[in-house]
Amino acid sequence: VKSRINNMYCMAVFTLNAKMATAPYNYSYIFKYIIIGDMGVGKSCLLHQFTEKKFMADCPHTIGVEFGTRIIEVSGQKIKLQIWDTAGQERFRAVTRSYYRGAAGALMVYDITRRSTYNHLSSWLTDARNLTNPNTVIILIGNKADLEAQRDVTYEEAKQFAEENGLLFLEASAKTGENVEDAFLEAAKKIYQNIQDGSLDLNAAESGVQHKPSAPQGGRLTSEPQPQREGCGC
Repeated sequence: VKSRINNMYCMAVFTLNAKMATAPYNYSYIFKYIIIGDMGVGKSCLLHQFTEKKFMADCPHTIGVEFGTRIIEVSGQKIKLQIWDTAGQERFRAVTRSYYRGAAGALMVYDITRRSTYNHLSSWLTDARNLTNPNTVIILIGNKADLEAQRDVTYEEAKQFAEENGLLFLEASAKTGENVEDAFLEAAKKIYQNIQDGSLDLNAAESGVQHKPSAPQGGRLTSEPQPQREGCGC
């Protein structure tokens, strides 16, 4: 009986490995994102809404960094976003600054109901400009757009700040999901455009983009080892 169970386990492992070996990559590029901004502006909630399609109420403040991924599609190309959510507290800035390097996109977030978070944007932008590459796409996001009655920063002044600094801009709500998808997608579209027009060098380590090879005809990647039927290596 033990031998039979072992053989069944080996066959299951073989079948899984065979499927993995014949499956093509399900994305063509990897883009690295960072999310920056003051503590409490909703950075983690935006990430959770984008990756899980859920609002995370009363989410704890990030300590250091957190990480999330999702595959999206831009111009027919599947792109995997690797998203680093950084802590907003000053005491973590020395740690989180190391994650800026090699970012293809940066989401710079403020809270439309707290002017202090808007006033600190210049400091966050300075870090982003100094620590990322010149082609890093930065999008300004005014979060908590659902709290219109408590608004402390107008749409017009934030839009002007974005235009003066060459940033993409939109307001969003991590609670309702409004414009959350667009925030991540618009940055990805701009990065992909930079790849297509040659302004982003994929060979540069700091580009924040990795190109994944497509599976050759027949569906099997040549770099993948072939599973063997004889002799289970379990």
